[in-house]
Amino acid sequence: MAVSREDVVKALGAVSLPDGGNLVSNDLVRALTLDSSGRVSFVLEAPTPEAARVMEPVRQAAEAAVARLDGVQGVSVVLTAHGPAGAPASAPPSLKMGRHPTPQSSGPASVSGIGRILAVGSGKGGVGKSTVSANLAVALARQGRKVGLLDADIYGPSQPRMMGTTARPGSPDGKKIEPLRAHGVTLMSMGSLLKEAEAVIWRGPMLMGALQQMLGDVNWGTLDVLIIDLPPGTGDVQLTLGQRYKLTGAIVVSTPQDVALIDARRAINMFGKLNVPVLGLIENMSTYICPSCGHEAHLFGHGGVMAEAEALGVPFLGALPLELETRLAGDAGAPVALGDGAAAAAYADLARRLIGGGMA
Repeated sequence: MAVSREDVVKALGAVSLPDGGNLVSNDLVRALTLDSSGRVSFVLEAPTPEAARVMEPVRQAAEAAVARLDGVQGVSVVLTAHGPAGAPASAPPSLKMGRHPTPQSSGPASVSGIGRILAVGSGKGGVGKSTVSANLAVALARQGRKVGLLDADIYGPSQPRMMGTTARPGSPDGKKIEPLRAHGVTLMSMGSLLKEAEAVIWRGPMLMGALQQMLGDVNWGTLDVLIIDLPPGTGDVQLTLGQRYKLTGAIVVSTPQDVALIDARRAINMFGKLNVPVLGLIENMSTYICPSCGHEAHLFGHGGVMAEAEALGVPFLGALPLELETRLAGDAGAPVALGDGAAAAAYADLARRLIGGGMA
């Protein structure tokens, strides 16, 4: 008999918390998903990092309670925290995003407290750049790195949904912004300051000013690496970042087909003109394995990005599969890199390669 969402919620409602209440009544359950094979995954989001540190027994109890249900074949539970200690729940009215950038007379500047900055870009949209950014951030955090994720796609921000957070960044003084935290990653996105369907309608100078705020006015703390999820194309955001900030390098994401590679070449050319090293290429949506029969298909071709990397003399960082689990996990706000399947293993390998090469 297949387990239902209601069964899981009822089981979690029976798991008590040390200070009273239960996981459901205290609204700590996030990103609950059930798949057809009987696997259940969810996130327990503690209100503060301090609370999360003492909740491991609760996580274990929740995992055991769900595992006992008929029809459950496996359980994956991730414990995370809602935000930095002491961060206010919402931004005061004096916090305003979007302004003209302030002048900068010197060359590219470092961002205080951040060891490395990796820009994840692509020449076109729809190749999975934001998915790669979110999962790479989570994979690096799971391997012990202090990771930040900046959603620089100001017109089309998607990281709050992918990272499973609906909170707003706070600002005690209306100047410094306290970022969010999800799945062990420090997060900042314009999407966290907007209503879900609200559009940003700005000309370039306002956009560049907002980007400057999200890098320079955010209390990022001390990070080993900041991953910047760039918008598609070669426009204002890429130009502003390359000219104003010291980027460790760029990772270019592409699908294997020629139409995507044409635009990927443009992105690589742009980074070269901005003196930003291209650390490597990633082939996304490389293979598809049918879950019913196991047949391997190459819906967008295969190997094109590896061949391009060889032709350009840049590292090929790996191939990522096309599969339903990644899409469902992103929509649910629990990136697939949190799990233990094939896609999670691919991101873990990518993270290890970046760490081993001194890039993260």
